Amino acid sequence: MDLLNTLVDKGLRRELPTREEALAVLAGSDDDVLDVVAAAGKVRRHWFGRRVKLNYLVNLKSGLCPEDCSYCSQRLGSTAGILKYTWLKPDEASAAAAAGLAGGAKRVCLVASGRGPTDRDVDRVSRTIKAIKDEHEDVEVCACLGLLSDGQAERLREAGADAYNHNLNTSEATYADITTTHTYADRVDTVRKAHAAGLSACSGLIAGMGESDAELVDVVFSLRALDPDSVPVNFLIPVEGTPLAKEWNLTPQRCLRILAMVRFVCPDIEVRIAGGREVHLRTLQPLALHLANSIFLGDYLTTEGQTGRADLEMIADAGFEVEGTDQVTLPEHRVAGGCGGGCGSQGGGGCGSHEGAGCGSSHEGAGCGSEAVGGGGGVCGSHGSAVPVGAQAEPGEVRTDLVAVRRRGAGTDLAPNA
Repeated sequence: MDLLNTLVDKGLRRELPTREEALAVLAGSDDDVLDVVAAAGKVRRHWFGRRVKLNYLVNLKSGLCPEDCSYCSQRLGSTAGILKYTWLKPDEASAAAAAGLAGGAKRVCLVASGRGPTDRDVDRVSRTIKAIKDEHEDVEVCACLGLLSDGQAERLREAGADAYNHNLNTSEATYADITTTHTYADRVDTVRKAHAAGLSACSGLIAGMGESDAELVDVVFSLRALDPDSVPVNFLIPVEGTPLAKEWNLTPQRCLRILAMVRFVCPDIEVRIAGGREVHLRTLQPLALHLANSIFLGDYLTTEGQTGRADLEMIADAGFEVEGTDQVTLPEHRVAGGCGGGCGSQGGGGCGSHEGAGCGSSHEGAGCGSEAVGGGGGVCGSHGSAVPVGAQAEPGEVRTDLVAVRRRGAGTDLAPNA
């Protein structure tokens, strides 16, 4: 308890824990996991109250990514049976976004697979941003398009984007084991470009790829040093047809410890539960709301999530409330700190993460980022279907029963789940 009291005190003062303290959070016994949740929950409530920010993903372009991120279902060489389609038209993307906004989301995350956008792609996304904001004046828009070239972040900002997502995903030391077609430094450079352009930076990680506790702490400390407004935490969804299809390394208790560690290291930053919460947290999802202050609503990029209605019921039953468009996500000192007007108000806070090569870390691409995309936890996040009662994946197995590929919403003729 001395450790947890120390971590709470540091969190309330925005003081960085030591590496040893962060490692101790991950290494504890399942017997005290509720004590860990209660302690980190004090920090979460101090900075964010009982509000939960809802974010909604729109997959603008799915599949056929040239990058080789091992976790991603949209990767080069993937045999996953995901939806594949080229760019949605602005009116199609706006209609998809409207479904999420009607369900209570205040932020729309526009994700596209690929290494990074061409200048023509930036023009296309700029038109999409305008179409969405013409219909929904107060919406926050986060782009997740992969690795950015010079000047592209500024153009997205001028077009009305509030934030940009690009995840680090894993530690610098192990990055080359997960992806070879771009580098960790490339990702850091894109996050810095977004920051410099006045966009609210969103960057997170993917847990469950076989990394050690030390490597998890490394990437979270690196994220804190980059100072994003939002940190999406993805839990790998091992999708059949990807190299990590048999990596089932997470338990609900492990996921709670990871979220608690991130909260202690990033006390006043938006912590978002991204891909994989349905699959790995399962019935303990409500406990995770005591640690994170942000989630994705409905489906992810390439996989299905919990129904939007179930998300809203879970939030209410756990004693939390959905954050309104008139509420600022981040604490006042972060908003006043000069985040380019973003930082969680109507244009800050960061996206989540998705699965493209350019985005940030969304589970399906080198660029996407990491926001719950559906490929498995790398770039955009990652998501999955609701898990059957009592289901427990075993390492070394492919579990197609735990992951449902998205067949509705963007890119289809069926109504989206929001």
